Amino acid sequence: MLTRNCLSLLLWVLFDGGLLTPLQPQPQQSLATEPADNVIHLPGRQSHLHRVKRGWVWNQFFVLEEYMGSEPQYVGKLHSDLDKGEGTVKYTLSGDGAGTVFTIDETTGDIHAIRSLDREEKPFYTLRAQAVDIETRKPLEPESEFIIKVQDINDNEPKFLDGPYVASVPEMSPVGVIRTALPNMDREVKEQYQVLIQAKDMGGQLGGLAGTTIVNITLTDVNDNPPRFPKSIFHLKVPESSSIGSAIGRIRAVDPDFGKNAEIEYNIVPGDGGNLFDIVTDEDTQEGVIKLKKQLDFETKKAYTFKVEASNLHLDHRFHSAGPFKDTATVKISVLDVDEPPVFSKPLYTMEVYEDTPIGTIIGAVTAQDLDVGSSAVRYFIDWKSDGNSYFTIDGTEGTIATNELLDRESTAQYNFSIIASKVSNPLLSSKVNILINVLDVNEFPPEISVPYETAVCENAKPGQIIQIVSAADRDLSPAGQQFSFRVSPEAAIKPNFTVRDFRNNTAGIETQRNGYSRRQQELYFLPVVIEDSSYPVQSSTNTMTIRVCRCDSDGTILSCNVEAIFLPVGLSTGALIAILLCIVILLVIVVLYVALRRQKKKDTLMTSKEDIRDNVIHYDDEGGGEEDTQAFDIGALRNPKVIEDNKIRRDIKPDSLCLPRLRPPVEDNTDIRDFINQRLQENDVDPAAPPYDSLATYAYEGNGSVADSLSSIDSLTTEADQDYDYLTDWGPRFKVLAEMFGEEESYNPDKVT
Repeated sequence: MLTRNCLSLLLWVLFDGGLLTPLQPQPQQSLATEPADNVIHLPGRQSHLHRVKRGWVWNQFFVLEEYMGSEPQYVGKLHSDLDKGEGTVKYTLSGDGAGTVFTIDETTGDIHAIRSLDREEKPFYTLRAQAVDIETRKPLEPESEFIIKVQDINDNEPKFLDGPYVASVPEMSPVGVIRTALPNMDREVKEQYQVLIQAKDMGGQLGGLAGTTIVNITLTDVNDNPPRFPKSIFHLKVPESSSIGSAIGRIRAVDPDFGKNAEIEYNIVPGDGGNLFDIVTDEDTQEGVIKLKKQLDFETKKAYTFKVEASNLHLDHRFHSAGPFKDTATVKISVLDVDEPPVFSKPLYTMEVYEDTPIGTIIGAVTAQDLDVGSSAVRYFIDWKSDGNSYFTIDGTEGTIATNELLDRESTAQYNFSIIASKVSNPLLSSKVNILINVLDVNEFPPEISVPYETAVCENAKPGQIIQIVSAADRDLSPAGQQFSFRVSPEAAIKPNFTVRDFRNNTAGIETQRNGYSRRQQELYFLPVVIEDSSYPVQSSTNTMTIRVCRCDSDGTILSCNVEAIFLPVGLSTGALIAILLCIVILLVIVVLYVALRRQKKKDTLMTSKEDIRDNVIHYDDEGGGEEDTQAFDIGALRNPKVIEDNKIRRDIKPDSLCLPRLRPPVEDNTDIRDFINQRLQENDVDPAAPPYDSLATYAYEGNGSVADSLSSIDSLTTEADQDYDYLTDWGPRFKVLAEMFGEEESYNPDKVT
């Protein structure tokens, strides 16, 4: 059966299909030989006196569809009778598919197909061939038209487009042949079909019994339809102020499938909008949502055009050959102008100004423009929240910045504040920019020695030795390449003990100028060093360095720098000296403690004698005997009772046995009181009848030789009224009570006297 069907199909293609059509009737035997050469002979130009013998000439070529070979497919050959094989004839090809589908060898006339063909897409191609002289470029014969037909091959298997189909057959159905006439079913057109199934009993004769039944077939959806845009161009309008990431529009492609077969994926074709826009799929509506990736600017570009591709997300491999399951549409986006704030010419302004610049000096300017259509004027002002509001001012129209106060780099080296620019037509639209002002240093401070140095020189130093390396520091902001120079002051350079060697690298060395130094002669030396910078204006300062002479060993190691060490033995070490000093201190402490204890013991004895409760106080209401009343009561007997038992003689009165008249030398006039007292002391020392050893005889000299007047009642005036004591008030507060006692009677109150 299959063989018979194939033969029938071949005969239909060859004859009924019209693929082989002879141009002129020829003998039957020629038909079997000429087409096999697959050559078209072009008639040449002959003389009218000769007769041209013609054979079968075919005006059709055949080529197989879906050719998958590595080399171009050979179609046929053009040949002219005038072509003698000498290379003087050139063949040309024109018409449908010439150059793109079919090519011809200009010398041999061979025709090849350069790509695979599909008969279902295009069944035949009409072309024209011509032979021309290769030198004169003139045609040797008129154009000849021929057809290349695409031969069909069995490249499409029969299948149900919307399968698989599921049908149910009742059980116990009669056994027979089921014949089904299935139409080209499409679920999108009709979801259910009714199929007639016929069963025939094969065991009977041709006219045997047969039965039929109807089966309802429900079609299951498959992804057999690509998405399609309802229109080829989408127009969107987007304000330039749209934020990044916001949705600016939606487009939609239609897919007649259902469920997940209708899910669509959108992509932007690389081109004009690939960097500015993005597109995602809305899972609920299957729409393509276009989003903004970068900020738009109407003044830069007013419109964008790009293409968007919609494709099925879930492809069915069974329908790959049906063509690409996607569609493309064009999106045109128009950018709408929006009133925007001014734009500064720079994202950051950096300026410089020298310190101590006069107030009002312009140090720079900022510029902002309104880029909108019909631009507005711009006003400038300093942000009141920043620190530069009091130190700088800005011109509201020109944008120039000037100093408002004297600047000090040592106080503040940099200022950072903001300037705001707003549109005059709409002050609410404003922009801000940062201003960075660096205060440049002016050389106003002289350089100084960086740190205080403790410089020492050995007694055994030699001339030319460097005993100290010094460096300098400057409170100014030193510029790059700042150089300091060092030298000795002129007054110290006359007879220098030391000098300064400048190393030219911002350091210097203190150099000795003598052969040996003596601490006994001079312990300290003072060296004035002048340091000068290289900035403008040049600043310099004189720094005095103190150099101490020290004792060193032979290697130059310092042993001692104290002056006291000069007088100590050379052989004593520092530890021995400390031990000696410690012993001396301990001895001094012991002596001080001993003396303090002796004084404390003596003080306690005296305090016991004076504070004895047995002391008697004798009150005399009458006037005493004056200077002669020297026989006081001997209290010593009460303090020492043993004396009373051992010696019954009273020591406070003269004994009777020794009571002899005392002979005293007469006192000469104008005798010195010192000599008088010494004389009386000697008399009492040798007199055994003198008062006791613990009695004190007090002598006072009062009389004509005294500078002060006598206060004694002896030789006083007869009445007190004749006495004048007013002078006592002039003696001060210490004599106030005395002045009141001897003053007027009515002013004195004895009850008040204490």
